[in-house]
Amino acid sequence: MTKIALDKTDRKILSILQTDGRLSNQDVAEQVNLSPSPCLRRIKRLEEEGVIRQYVALLDPDKIGLGLLAYVNVRLEKHSEVTAGTARVLGVNPPVSSPRADFAVAVEQWPEVVACYAMTGEMDYLLRVHVEDMDHFSRFMMSTLLRHPAVLDVKSSFALQRVKDTTALPLV
Repeated sequence: MTKIALDKTDRKILSILQTDGRLSNQDVAEQVNLSPSPCLRRIKRLEEEGVIRQYVALLDPDKIGLGLLAYVNVRLEKHSEVTAGTARVLGVNPPVSSPRADFAVAVEQWPEVVACYAMTGEMDYLLRVHVEDMDHFSRFMMSTLLRHPAVLDVKSSFALQRVKDTTALPLV
């Protein structure tokens, strides 16, 4: 991924929008000491280059009944994946997909999982899971996650207290 060159004004625009993405172009322009047209051009360029991915409303999980936050480490079964070349030599059909690919597709369908990362170390994935309570978590684990054929092991940790929770990235 190519790093996009950002000047001081771009960084200030991004900082402002990370704090309040609903500000009008006029308000952003005033805060960065630009007229509205050049400010809008900069914002459009940042959007087109993918620096600004999207604008969203951030919800309070407690206020919508999702008071339990779990981090779940998932280890998948290790299948020796046959490459196309090896398959030809062995005279077998190469696999259409892999356990990792199947798991990644499945995770996309699970609304409780709000983030999933492939990890280094002994576990393969880290999931951030928002649920109502322990009963909901248990149903998710028993009926969904542990039923996935590639899942070998899981380890869960529960958040006791939110110390810091931000979506703003450091703009250095």
